[in-house]
Amino acid sequence: MRIDLLNDTLKQQERRAVKLFLFLFYLINISYDAFYYYLFPLFIQDPKFGFENSLVGWGEYFVQLLLLFTAFFLLKRNEPQKIKYIFFIVYTLTTIVGELIVYSNSEVEYTSGNIVELFLVLFSPIFINKTFCWVVSGGTVLKYLLVGLVLQNPEVLLPILLVLCLTVVAFILLNRFEGYVRAIGQSYSSQLEGIVRGVIAALELKDPYTRGHSERVAQYASLFARHLESFSEEELKSFYYACLLHDVGKVHIPDEILMKPSNLTNEEYEIIKEHPVVGADAIKDIEGLEDCIDVIRYHHERWDGKGYPDRLQGEEIPLLARITSIADAFDAMTTHRSYRPALPLDVAYQRILQGKGTQFDPQLVEIFVKVYPSWVAHYYAQTKMNIE
Repeated sequence: MRIDLLNDTLKQQERRAVKLFLFLFYLINISYDAFYYYLFPLFIQDPKFGFENSLVGWGEYFVQLLLLFTAFFLLKRNEPQKIKYIFFIVYTLTTIVGELIVYSNSEVEYTSGNIVELFLVLFSPIFINKTFCWVVSGGTVLKYLLVGLVLQNPEVLLPILLVLCLTVVAFILLNRFEGYVRAIGQSYSSQLEGIVRGVIAALELKDPYTRGHSERVAQYASLFARHLESFSEEELKSFYYACLLHDVGKVHIPDEILMKPSNLTNEEYEIIKEHPVVGADAIKDIEGLEDCIDVIRYHHERWDGKGYPDRLQGEEIPLLARITSIADAFDAMTTHRSYRPALPLDVAYQRILQGKGTQFDPQLVEIFVKVYPSWVAHYYAQTKMNIE
């Protein structure tokens, strides 16, 4: 399943953060070098200012130019999350090599630290990524330790202490940013769930015999999907919404067909079979619900290719739609409908097994046997709750 709308939005924010990062990185780097190596030596004649090794300096500029082209390439490929790591790692390695070359065989006193490194440490929280913050702070400290050991210079202890202090500030900022993102995510999720439940409530007013059906199918299918241990919490949440909406297309079906107490005619059944397509079309343009389309459209497809609406067969049917198909059939059989009473749980269980390889994915039926006890527990918990 695709990442949901909130994560897509965060990815766009990552692109903006990367572009700001690039602008400030080159602005600060060029300004620092221009002042430290070109302007300041015009007024103060001191050997510690200026390029001690011009080849090293121009080499660093060449590397930074290559980094800029790399950043443009990754932005074009929509992979902005890699840029910050590449920039920091390459920049740190080039400064280590440059400082060791310049100061290893030089009488000039080692001067450690520059404003670019301070910028990297303090700016790292804007990506809202703890891993990157640890890479920047840890990598910068390791850089000074390595240079200090090679050059046998204890002065590196001062920039290490400064980096550690700035790291504390950076993580305080990061925690605040993460708090804002969590709050926005929870608000977004609550609003989306409210919309979904509102739609389901409207559907159940139209068809009282299916009241609670969507919720139960969502619970059964979620228990099944969680058992597979193949989905993230975000994917499970999106799948839950999809199951809640799997029958939303039934709003299109006339009441006299939907609640008919006797068997449907062939013409009426053809109208019923339209609801997966109607439902998928109804939510396809709603931001945040795009992941629901496959479940809504394909939950009535069959493993043997005799389902509807597209007569998909086997693994052509999306996995989550195959899971929903089992959950939908089980709940339909174990609840009262206008045309028949509820079937006992053991009868529904056997019918699912009988559908192995025909209506249902045979491998998923094997897993159904394992998750069935949790479904039974949920069934009785819901029954007890309804009685109370």
